[in-house]
Amino acid sequence: MQTAQPSFRRYLIGWALVLTMVASATWLGDVEVILPEIGALTAGTWVYRKADWIAQPAKLFWAPSGTAVIGFLINRLPINYPLKVILGLLLMLVLLKQLRSNLAPSFATGLLPIIINATHWSFIIAIFFWTLTLMVGVRWQKARVTAPVQTVEPAAIHGWQMLGFTVLALGWVGAVWLAGQPQMAGIPPVIVVFFEALQNPNYNHRVAWRQWVALVGAASIGVVSYLLLGAWLPAAVVSLPLVYGLLRGLKLQLPAAFAFPLLALVLPQRMFTTLPLAAALAAGFFLGSLVLYREVLPLLYARLVSD
Repeated sequence: MQTAQPSFRRYLIGWALVLTMVASATWLGDVEVILPEIGALTAGTWVYRKADWIAQPAKLFWAPSGTAVIGFLINRLPINYPLKVILGLLLMLVLLKQLRSNLAPSFATGLLPIIINATHWSFIIAIFFWTLTLMVGVRWQKARVTAPVQTVEPAAIHGWQMLGFTVLALGWVGAVWLAGQPQMAGIPPVIVVFFEALQNPNYNHRVAWRQWVALVGAASIGVVSYLLLGAWLPAAVVSLPLVYGLLRGLKLQLPAAFAFPLLALVLPQRMFTTLPLAAALAAGFFLGSLVLYREVLPLLYARLVSD
């Protein structure tokens, strides 16, 4: 996945957009207006300019908005939380397949209404507004750049990737359900990183380790900032630059990490206090399983064959 080196100016513009969203939620007194994955999408499109994300600006609106509607409607069904997560993920996979989009943050916008139990249409209106803003921003950036902008046509989701994603998602939801911790079934930033890693043929344990540290660190920063400051906007002002610094230190461009500080602001109390632990366990399970499949199993098979 090719990205551009972020300039401080681009980061400030993206940071201002996200803070405007949090400020509007504060002014309206409506937590459902805070959309954590807008932080990730802003970082990926406006700051890092991920080539495959900005290749088709219209899908920055259609994919996350579509999954958000799916999650919002599923949340109204009279079924338990883990089943809502599984049903939502399956329908989101189908939608992305139909749209020929691999925009991973779409899973997060779809899971969010289930996680926070969104019931007001202000959530859908906010999703439409902010994703449309991102789309317009990407089009504007492309129009004003005189040099050719390098983009990568997003690849279609392969059947084996959908199968692997589904199997691991079922395994994780089943495990936390049996452990009596169903609230850990959906950790959107982890799902986003895993879906992208699944499509990266060069993914390895070194990258997985740094991503694990980044995700757990970002979740911890979000929780601690909100505990210390106790208000949405100040917590966002402090935590987002800290996540940026963490990623710079790890030499990573991981847009999904920027969702964690905002996710900490909207989670129910029972999920808020365990967010860093849930992020650590979920990231260890999903990314560790991928490393096991890509690196460990081939080695074991080679040894068995040689013996």
